[in-house]
Amino acid sequence: MLADVVTFWHGSLDALRLTCLRSQVAAGHKVTLYSFDPIAGLPDGVGNAEAEAILPHAFSEKIRPPQPDGSWRDWTTLQFSDFFRMRLMAESAGLWLDPDVLLLRPVEINLAKPYFAWEHPRRLGNSVLYLPSRNPIVLAFERLIEQEELIPEWLGLRHRLTFFLRRLRGGSNRLSDIRVSLFGPGALTALASRTGELRFALPRKSFYAIHAEPKRFFERSDFSALIGDPAVIGLHISPKGRGNQAPLPGSLYAWASDRFGAS
Repeated sequence: MLADVVTFWHGSLDALRLTCLRSQVAAGHKVTLYSFDPIAGLPDGVGNAEAEAILPHAFSEKIRPPQPDGSWRDWTTLQFSDFFRMRLMAESAGLWLDPDVLLLRPVEINLAKPYFAWEHPRRLGNSVLYLPSRNPIVLAFERLIEQEELIPEWLGLRHRLTFFLRRLRGGSNRLSDIRVSLFGPGALTALASRTGELRFALPRKSFYAIHAEPKRFFERSDFSALIGDPAVIGLHISPKGRGNQAPLPGSLYAWASDRFGAS
């Protein structure tokens, strides 16, 4: 079935992410973006829903304390979204797509089966994710969310040792400070391996063909084979600060802006 798309954002959206949201609508999906504050200027077809009902803003303080003005620090948004997408899975809200996933084709899912793809040869990506609400991965995150210290039951020996030594030396007593992606792709991969669900993973090029090489999106190139490949369903861009950069003529970004730009 054609999935409803859900996502989360904290702050203002840049031009690239607006383009990606338009691509998701253009593929035929109903798209809902969750946020704590209303976001103005969303593309037609993108709804804005209240995030507090899914995962309270106060949960962010378990990850790390806010700035004195109440704003979130460095990794907080990324790690909060790792938990938020799992809460959406628990609520059977739909297919999670990061706001920087450019869709080239509609996404069809089976509601009874996981949907994700390899990001790297040995790691799943969580930028594109669907899990049934009672899936063991979702339930493991639900148990973790109830904790105060947020120490996953699936945490590997290396990270446990790093955390122990940091505490011993008087460093941070928050596991979330150990590694930015601690609750993201690594967690998904470990849990999918433990539950035997790696077999559902789509090939890397399904969504991550340019993930590790963003210059293929932003610089001039011949991208005809990429967008013409039916196995490439979408592209996770990971702009890293280039979201408001003007598209370079002849780039894949320029093509996407022309195709999915504001009318």
